Amino acid sequence: MIKAVSGAVALDAMGGDHAPAATVQGAVDAVRQFGLQVLLVGREAALRRQLSHVGGVPHGLHLVDAPDVVAMDDAPTAPIRGKRNSSMAEAARLVRDGKACAFVTAGNSGAAMVAAKLIIGTIEGVERPALAAPVPGIERQTLVLDVGANVDCKPHHLEQFAVMGHFYSQAVFGVASPRIGLLSIGEEEGKGDRLTVEAYSLLSGAGLNFIGNVEGRDVYTGTVDVVVCDGFVGNVVLKVSEGLGEMIYGLLRSEGRRPATSAIGLLLAKGALAALRRKSDYAEYGGAPLLGVRGACLVGHGRSSPKAIKNAIRFAHSYATRGVVSHIEHKIGELRARQGAERV
Repeated sequence: MIKAVSGAVALDAMGGDHAPAATVQGAVDAVRQFGLQVLLVGREAALRRQLSHVGGVPHGLHLVDAPDVVAMDDAPTAPIRGKRNSSMAEAARLVRDGKACAFVTAGNSGAAMVAAKLIIGTIEGVERPALAAPVPGIERQTLVLDVGANVDCKPHHLEQFAVMGHFYSQAVFGVASPRIGLLSIGEEEGKGDRLTVEAYSLLSGAGLNFIGNVEGRDVYTGTVDVVVCDGFVGNVVLKVSEGLGEMIYGLLRSEGRRPATSAIGLLLAKGALAALRRKSDYAEYGGAPLLGVRGACLVGHGRSSPKAIKNAIRFAHSYATRGVVSHIEHKIGELRARQGAERV
């Protein structure tokens, strides 16, 4: 039985398209570069074989054996039903039992949400945890949620997403009064499907800085700080943003191979291009925090590289140790109490 390791991040080492090679390398890099403690959870024999290729087990890396693996095509309920001894379920239990401060996985996002919700537990008053991802904009990042945890939502779920996004933006991005926008097909009230129309009414009375409906272009212009939508739409927004960033960077690189005049101009803009790539590269932030869970949980991209895993571990540790979860829990408790008083 693994003992509690102060400030350790539990990593699902078997989760992701390139696991365990990418997860092991990312964990080793996080330990060596940032001095973090990492609990590497997975099939121990496979992990030791992979560690033998990267110089062995460094100080600060601890192995936790878990015989089962949640595959990308498994049902979301796999961690609590057929695969309770999976690396994903065990990593979540380590956080629940206070043996780790955060849980990171690049595996099945639906299963990660179920594991976090049912093993770690949710903040009182939150029905659906939501994945929140920062999307780069002209002036600063825009937080979009949900980006994949909840495909089918009800209006009050979007209201909860807005509340969690509001407090997360305050705690992590330092925005005093985050502007909350509801993603729709037009700015006018009444635009959109039934979900957005009903959610608009709830958000208008939620006591937040709700600026109304916003459109897709507003995600990037800096006119809104938090964009709320269901997980289906949010995941499309996130993947389009990632693809757009890769396309723009690739297009500019190809232009650099053209006549000398173009190449010289691009050479002069080399620093700006590097900054563009960093802003649009998901590997720079590692993953999306799952808000609404009573513990720090970060879900990475399925094709996460070692760099993405390393940065996910660093961000998860910072997220956990800065007390963001308790801050959100406290603020949601205050909001619920105020709403209850107003109904009396």
